[in-house]
Amino acid sequence: MLDGELICVSDVPPATTVLEYLRNRAGRTGTKEGCAEGDCGACTVVLGELSPDARHIKYRAINSCIRFLPTLDGKELVTVESLQAPDGTLHPVQRALVDCHGSQCGFCTPGFVMSLFALYLQRAAPTREEVLTALSGNLCRCTGYRPIIDAGECMGNYPEPARWSRADAQSATRTDQLRALRRTQSHDALRLPGFHTPRNLDELAAALAAAPGSLLLAGGTDVGLWATKQLRELPPIIYLGNVAELQQIRRSAVGLWIGAAVTLTAAWSALLEDYPALAEQARRFASPPVCNSGTLCGNIANGSPIGDSMPALIALGAELELRHGARQRRIPLERLYLGYQRKDLAPGELIVGVLVPPPRAAQWFASYKLAKRIDQDISAVCGAFAVEVSDGHIVSARLAYGGMAAIPTRASAAERALTGQPWSEATIASATAALASDFTPLTDLRGSREYRLRAAGSMLRRFYLQHSPAGFAVRVT
Repeated sequence: MLDGELICVSDVPPATTVLEYLRNRAGRTGTKEGCAEGDCGACTVVLGELSPDARHIKYRAINSCIRFLPTLDGKELVTVESLQAPDGTLHPVQRALVDCHGSQCGFCTPGFVMSLFALYLQRAAPTREEVLTALSGNLCRCTGYRPIIDAGECMGNYPEPARWSRADAQSATRTDQLRALRRTQSHDALRLPGFHTPRNLDELAAALAAAPGSLLLAGGTDVGLWATKQLRELPPIIYLGNVAELQQIRRSAVGLWIGAAVTLTAAWSALLEDYPALAEQARRFASPPVCNSGTLCGNIANGSPIGDSMPALIALGAELELRHGARQRRIPLERLYLGYQRKDLAPGELIVGVLVPPPRAAQWFASYKLAKRIDQDISAVCGAFAVEVSDGHIVSARLAYGGMAAIPTRASAAERALTGQPWSEATIASATAALASDFTPLTDLRGSREYRLRAAGSMLRRFYLQHSPAGFAVRVT
């Protein structure tokens, strides 16, 4: 649905991006291509989707340059052209950017408008921190950002418009249209050659077992680059986003279960309830548009040695639920990775979800990310630590790192140096020295071998200082 109009597209390749459709087919050239990889934000649009109970619409910013068009089936698309009223009156977000002089060359401005618009629908009076977070996926080479941030802070001061006010966004007309689309989806699967949309887990497992060479697609924040940057010819796609079981988040006595189609935004929100120490990691993981499309299990399945979620999950002892046809099995996450881009997955086997154990009262936990930039950057080193101490001695220790080897993995020698020893400076020094036995990291553009080893040791020391009896401050305030 686009501006209240139902759009049917059936003659496009399944890897057509939303950006390509908007610019080349819909004539909506306000949405720009800057990077074609989800980093610059010039392509930002807003997606509206019915909540599971169908009572309201959830709006979120996404990167249209790496989002495949068929994944929008049953959803509402909002572009920068949508916001202006028929008489030419600007939306408060647009008016604020004009009044605060938040645009110079203008190429990035539509993306900033849409990121702020998504925030506008969520917060009547956003804080500066919320504005900064909302804009963390948008780049501007002209303004220095200050006037754009000013616009975000004051956009709520303008009178609410008739078009795309917070009330209008949840109007009965919009909601009823999306409900009708959902009913249509439940009866008629999307018919597009090379793009299969199973509705339940049994159908998904059967489809993949029958065609194990198919590409499983969830959020597409990695796969999108295969099409836009590497220009790959993609195999037939099986889309996970409509499989109800994979969109669930469940809590039980054994832990927090997160389905394979749950977005990073929703996954981090659930994880933070149990592990608030992950707040910095969640904030820096990726921009809101990336987290609104990408999935936690997609990050796990991608298996990058510098994937930021895996060290924390490995340190916490997370397990994966796997399925192949009708057969299911569960393995520790750390056993998934056999080597660089090699995984313990049979052809036709898929990740159904990840189970994260509940917090343990005696356990200290933290996760740290080191990168050249605060936002929108890949880690040089990522470290996570889960340690239990009783009567001043270390009962158990799980240390996991990314960026130190060909796969995210535990530091077993350092763990042995810690276990059974007193919680002291000397013990930490011994464990830090043991890291050289655990890892022989590469030297690349993000850091040298020596830098990575020192950084890994510094992260362990930071963890110690945070939990030392002296209570050292580890952040500049």
